[in-house]
Amino acid sequence: MSACCARGYERFFGAKAARRDARRYRRKGLDGAAQRLVDELDRRGLDGTTVLEIGGGVGAVDVELLKRGAERATVVELSHGYDEEALTLAREAGAEARIERRHGDFAEDEAAIEPADVVVMHRVVCCYPEPERLVGAAATHTRRLLALSFPRDTWWLRLGFRLVNVWFRLTGGIEGFVHPPAVIVQAAEATGLTPVLHVPAGQIWHVAVFERV
Repeated sequence: MSACCARGYERFFGAKAARRDARRYRRKGLDGAAQRLVDELDRRGLDGTTVLEIGGGVGAVDVELLKRGAERATVVELSHGYDEEALTLAREAGAEARIERRHGDFAEDEAAIEPADVVVMHRVVCCYPEPERLVGAAATHTRRLLALSFPRDTWWLRLGFRLVNVWFRLTGGIEGFVHPPAVIVQAAEATGLTPVLHVPAGQIWHVAVFERV
C-alpha cells in the first residue's frame, strides 16, 4: 500500500470512526457478517487458540473470539486512530492483557508477524488493491483456520464502488475494490487451505472460511 493510501486510511479510519464503531458494538454487538464469521469459527473449535486479526479496527471481533475460548489475539491495524477505543473495549471485557495491537501494512510487514491458529480479515480485502498478495500472506500465517469477508461480486456493488472511488480520488480518501471471489479463493488454496464455507452474508458481504487439513 502506498504512503498516500496509508495517510488516507488514517484520515478515513480515525478516532471519529473508532468512536462510532465502538458505540455501535456496545449497542448492537457485531454486524451480521462479523457475527457469522465468529459463529463459524466457534463451531470449528476455538479453545486455547491464538488469533491474528488483520485490520481489526476497535477489536470487537477479537473480544468475541476470546469470549468463545480463544487464548489470546494479535491485531495488526494500519490506523492508529482505533487504539484508544480498542483499549477501552478490551478493558471492559477483561481482555486487555490478552490482546496485542501492532501497526503497519500486514502485506508489507508479514515477515515480522508470528503465525496464528486462526486468522481473520473482516472487511479488509476490499481496501487492498492486490488481493492475491494480501490473502496469500494471511493464508500463509494460518495454522488452522482463515476467515474473511469481502464484497459480493455484483454489478450494482461494482458500480457503487466506482462512483465512491471517484469522490475519494477528489478528496484524498481511500479506494475500495470488489475483487473476483475466485481470485480470493485461489490465493488461499495456493497455500494448502481448503474452503469449508463460501456464502453470502446479507446484500453486501460474502463470508468465507478456509481450513488447513
